[in-house]
Amino acid sequence: MAKTLIIPGLFGSGAGHWQRHWLDDHQQATLVEQDDWDHPVLTRWRDTLERAIVRHGVVDLVAHSLGCILVASMGRRPLARQIRSALLVAPCDLDVTEGLHPGAIEFGAMPEQPLPFPSLIVGSLNDPYMSFDRLRHVSTRWGSRLVDLGNAGHINIASGFGRWQRGYDLLTVLNGIARREQPLVSVVQAGEKREVSAAAGR
Repeated sequence: MAKTLIIPGLFGSGAGHWQRHWLDDHQQATLVEQDDWDHPVLTRWRDTLERAIVRHGVVDLVAHSLGCILVASMGRRPLARQIRSALLVAPCDLDVTEGLHPGAIEFGAMPEQPLPFPSLIVGSLNDPYMSFDRLRHVSTRWGSRLVDLGNAGHINIASGFGRWQRGYDLLTVLNGIARREQPLVSVVQAGEKREVSAAAGR
């Protein structure tokens, strides 16, 4: 069974965050622990992620916020071939995030290249870290499917996301997509689904 790597963003994901619950609920999930959660440097964070991928082999990635940008930076790295799928929850816009947290982040520019592995972005209409129009653009550039949860903030503790079991379902079905077995819309309940964008050729 593929290992699931849990990848938090800026400041990590503290107790009660849905990523922490994911670790508790799934034996095959493990945290990618960064040395410095408060001052992310892309090269250092990516080195840590790549060491985890080498250690575990084929992996699924479950990222939040700045962690999504880290995953997207893997697009042209040799180890991308070991990524089976990526669930990208509430990716942040680097310009916005750097404005909200001046001097904290050294991540360069937003990745724009298509991702070579199946990916699903889960976003929100009122995320303070990325406008929905920008999220649409990013999902198109990355070649990711997009699910809109409506007014869900940054999809974190502050917006009411503790144990988030629907995320487990989305990763299961994303892996089905990777095996060309089932459509994404089968797990997005009526009333919850706002939008699903399919990337061309997937």
